[in-house]
Amino acid sequence: MSALKQRIDSLLIEPGCATNQGKSDKARKEGCKKPLTPGAAAGGCAFDGAKIALQPVVDVAHLVHGPIACEGNSWDSRHVYSSSPQTYRTGFTTDMGEFDVIYGGEKRLYRAIKEIIDRVNPPAVFVYQTCLPAMIGDDVEGVCRAASAKFGTPVIPVNAPGFAGSKNLGNKLGGEALLDHVVGTMEPEFTTPCDINLIGEYNVVGEFWQVKPLFDELGIRVLATFCGDARYKDIASSHRAKAAIMLCSQALINIARKMHERYDIPFFEGSFYGIADVSDCLRKISQLLVERGAPADLPARAEVLIAREEARAWARLEHYKARLKGKRVLLFTGGVKSWSVVSALQEVGMEIVGTSMRKSTHNDRAKVIEIMGTDAHMFDELPPREMYRMLKESKADVMLSGGRSQFVALKAKTPWVEINQERHHALAGYDGIVNLVAEIDKALYNPIWAQVKQPAPWEIEELELRGTAHHG
Repeated sequence: MSALKQRIDSLLIEPGCATNQGKSDKARKEGCKKPLTPGAAAGGCAFDGAKIALQPVVDVAHLVHGPIACEGNSWDSRHVYSSSPQTYRTGFTTDMGEFDVIYGGEKRLYRAIKEIIDRVNPPAVFVYQTCLPAMIGDDVEGVCRAASAKFGTPVIPVNAPGFAGSKNLGNKLGGEALLDHVVGTMEPEFTTPCDINLIGEYNVVGEFWQVKPLFDELGIRVLATFCGDARYKDIASSHRAKAAIMLCSQALINIARKMHERYDIPFFEGSFYGIADVSDCLRKISQLLVERGAPADLPARAEVLIAREEARAWARLEHYKARLKGKRVLLFTGGVKSWSVVSALQEVGMEIVGTSMRKSTHNDRAKVIEIMGTDAHMFDELPPREMYRMLKESKADVMLSGGRSQFVALKAKTPWVEINQERHHALAGYDGIVNLVAEIDKALYNPIWAQVKQPAPWEIEELELRGTAHHG
């Protein structure tokens, strides 16, 4: 059995995944594979998932070993920000062609690694295996070992060819590359009793920067994020953290579980979306750190911070509560946002008419039921036709979704707000919920919607003609 197949099989029965825990033995062995369309270029493959998970390590060079089309992947639509290094914004690829298919691409890969190190001198090079070199048998891991030894720079193989499975599986394969080759390879310059890791945090639109000041004020140091605005040395020394917060269990639960097993780093799943959820995170991490040796007054100081920030956030939200109370929302997202955003919107009095459970775990579903008191508003899939019908019949005043669904809302002449990774507004932390509510308010009360819902001039003329004919 190949090393890749062994790795995939182990991930498909991930014990930390609540979805797998609820399956029969037979279903568990079948895993969570998602059929892919050969030749499709819309992303969603394992390579896509690995690139998305690791791209926010901002100071390393990300080298795609494969045809140039693979480098033009969907990660760039995710607005992950960096506070300094911009190396991650450069697309490095071996640009394999027909001759490489015949003769192999290992020499081309080695030369590409050498050129990157000579020109850019990054702290590490991440090399992504894609479908083509995997099918012709390129020994990517062997080339990476040889290059590391020759040039003295860590060259990390990310063995996640697209045909291996879904994007979610690719997220986990990217995490495995960090666990195998990066985590634990360096030591931090110093440690504190309040060092933590954030797992499944990607700094989309700078969201990490809206939460970090809260930790800073409490004296909690974020030792590493996986992988928002991350540096290679942060990930490499992350094994010295005292605790961790898992922010997206669907993607990187394997990192949290294995770091707990290997380095005794306890973790819990939390969310930075919504006032109650941010406060809950601060309380839990403070208590967990005290159990691990942090100052005993940390929870008390956290309560003072929470009281101040909650009062400040509610004061800013007061303007919107009367305007948004009773407004109906259709939420078409997935994962942690399926419940965390529900909680946030309910805080300002909005009514949830439906929330998508795509990419959500059993725990996510349980939290939605706990928050809403029923599962009547949960759906796994919502075909465009059904989505259009709901919006057209005004069962929702506004829709929150990713960019691919916006055209359904626009066709139905319904306000729409971007909620997924393509957005341009940070939604995390106490400031983030104010940003989200402000965006919803702007969408709902934009005068364009009243105008587009009016009959067109030719429709008015037709109605007048019909009225004249009827009276005649």
